[in-house]
Amino acid sequence: MKERLSKKESIIFIVKNDGNYIGFTQLYPTFSSISMARAWILNDLYVTKNARKKGVGELLLQKVKEFASETKAKSISLSTAPDNDTAQRLYEKHGYIKDVQFYHYELNL
Repeated sequence: MKERLSKKESIIFIVKNDGNYIGFTQLYPTFSSISMARAWILNDLYVTKNARKKGVGELLLQKVKEFASETKAKSISLSTAPDNDTAQRLYEKHGYIKDVQFYHYELNL
């Protein structure tokens, strides 16, 4: 993470409570050549076990949305595991729409 930040390759938002880190999210910039606009990839969203269901994830998603708007981004995209129902409910509650039009592929090297 330190290298990503020093090279300005990502943006990280954190939540602290009583001096302890309880959550973070990490964004990576991208650009949509179709819409000719900046976009962000929400690559990580993590909340410590003890802080879950206390609004930390919602706080982070709200900050991400505000930041994306400030940077005039067209969209924010993310991926989550098919069995991560908790995360899916959180994302959908905040207006994220599950992509049913396209398959996503990855080549591991």
